Amino acid sequence: MLLSSIQLPNRAFAQDALNINADAAILIEASTGKILYAKNEDAALGIASMTKMMTEYIMFEAIHDGKIKWDQEQTISDYVNKISVDTNLSNVPLEKGKKFTIRELYEAMAIYSANGATISIAEAIAGSESKFVQMMNDKAKELGLKNYKFVNSTGLNNRDLKGMHPEGTGAEDENVMSARSTAQLAAYLLRDYPEVLETTSITKKEFRTMPGEMKNWNWMLPGLIYGYEGVDGLKTGTTDFAGYCFTGTAKRNDLRVITVVMNAKNSKGQGDYKSRFDESKRMMEYAFTNYSTKELYPKNYVIKKHDSLPVVKGKEKSVKIYTDKPIKLVIKNGEEKLYKPVFKVDKKKLNKDGQLTAPLKKNEVVGTVDLAYSGENDFGYLSKDFAPKINMVTQEKVEKANWFVLMMRGTGGFFSDMWTSVTKTVKGWF
Repeated sequence: MLLSSIQLPNRAFAQDALNINADAAILIEASTGKILYAKNEDAALGIASMTKMMTEYIMFEAIHDGKIKWDQEQTISDYVNKISVDTNLSNVPLEKGKKFTIRELYEAMAIYSANGATISIAEAIAGSESKFVQMMNDKAKELGLKNYKFVNSTGLNNRDLKGMHPEGTGAEDENVMSARSTAQLAAYLLRDYPEVLETTSITKKEFRTMPGEMKNWNWMLPGLIYGYEGVDGLKTGTTDFAGYCFTGTAKRNDLRVITVVMNAKNSKGQGDYKSRFDESKRMMEYAFTNYSTKELYPKNYVIKKHDSLPVVKGKEKSVKIYTDKPIKLVIKNGEEKLYKPVFKVDKKKLNKDGQLTAPLKKNEVVGTVDLAYSGENDFGYLSKDFAPKINMVTQEKVEKANWFVLMMRGTGGFFSDMWTSVTKTVKGWF
């Protein structure tokens, strides 16, 4: 199996290793998308307020592109007001006609999962939640997610939106996504906008219309009831349809993991608030105990039997090649020797005779390196977009030979071929 391939998990191993008590679960290393554990990871299931990670992603992108600003004030609509004062939902009260900054609304969404605030952000970006939902589905497609459907910006069931649910969606619809795509969305969010963790790690904060404090629903944050070292995000979610869900992330040393559990249950098979954190902790413990980032091969590593490539029309007839960076992987402890480098030449760089053509620059990319894994129980990667990419490059430049050298080589080749032909003919006489 090669590193660059996306592998289906070994189902027996997935059940035996952790047996996570949830309808679906996945554990990945954040920077590479390396899957360390998976269970039913491609089934489209309810995601509840984990939806808000997509709203956050689009919001950060809009800020980055200058479409909205942190200090921009958004006027609260009638729709947002009616949702925000529903005490059966997670909310901060937002009075119709009042103005709140995007930053205030974002903090209410990220810390307290405030649904009215989330819809207000959607309206600020797209003009309406209906148009924002289209943006969500378009962004999911752009990011390469699969097995998803967004029908609102919050993750609520549409029945909770008091007949004002987005156009084109059903009155009882609810957002769905697979565990794999949920983890992929979280990984993109952390990769592209890591500043999200500055807010998701806040345990409590005042909001100007609340008598008390907004308290983070992520009770795995250090200092809270189920606190776990290294946790700093990311998003909980609960509805009757989705059950108890959680996308968590934690970092220890140089290893950051992302976990997703969907409809988590306790040992009695019942869903409860604590079970999603218990199952997430088990996955995090498994990752931090059994995996680490290892440098298997240094920068400028030369692969045996692939130390050079032939060159045509150059001052030199070949060029030496090596890796452009160290080969680092997140691997299970003790499995270092199970990975071997495999050189894959870029065929577009070669002529019909398998040669590079001069001139060549130093450090010119001529191929890539995959790692062949000879062990068992490898789940592969979320996508090729995340999997580590190591290039093979030229060690030095190769200048193009001048016309005289090329002519002499051609002449030499001509006489060599002619001599070979004559020799064969003479031998045929005897």
